[in-house]
Amino acid sequence: MLTLHRAAFVLPDPADPTAPSHPDGAVVVRGERVEAVGPYGALAAAHPGARVRDWGSTAVLAPGLRNPYGHWLLERAYHPDPREEIGVEPVVDGLVGSTDEARCGASARRGLQRMLGFGVTAVAGPFERASVRTAVARSGLVASAGAGAGAGSDGEGGGALDPLAVLPFAEAVYGRLTVGGRADFAVFGAAGEGSAEPAAGGCLATVLGGRLVYRRR
Repeated sequence: MLTLHRAAFVLPDPADPTAPSHPDGAVVVRGERVEAVGPYGALAAAHPGARVRDWGSTAVLAPGLRNPYGHWLLERAYHPDPREEIGVEPVVDGLVGSTDEARCGASARRGLQRMLGFGVTAVAGPFERASVRTAVARSGLVASAGAGAGAGSDGEGGGALDPLAVLPFAEAVYGRLTVGGRADFAVFGAAGEGSAEPAAGGCLATVLGGRLVYRRR
């Protein structure tokens, strides 16, 4: 299937200040790959049969984010099951000392699902538990090496599910959108009118390998 994702701003490489951006831009996705990136009008004319997802007049489309606190968030913190009625925020060190791999794996799956809601497409390890490695592999997120600056094991100064809550956009973004590359990206609400800067907590949608895996309701 051919899908055209339209946004007010398309930023193929936010980490490079010299990289071009596309006001009223679009990304064309075929299968799990990016087929084209550029102005919406030109891409819509070139792909008349594409399914269009228009994310709105204030949306910013960019490569997804990398969460540098993966080890702490998935192997030390516990992500509660909603049925436990203890909230949704990670419980600090809730898995420390636990040998219940089923519980750890279920917690990791919930944590990864919440990360998708913040536009995360890559998560940093290392991951020592087999259940967590399996959860990451099945999630579709890219497992990247290195914990990143400030990612303390105690979660202080880090441990945020939303990388934009603790890092500038240019540092939080992972990879770039390139023709032929894997279609991993996120769509955010802008930080202000006419701005191309995503707002923290403003993820509207996350796409992994061309699949829409999260959409804000």
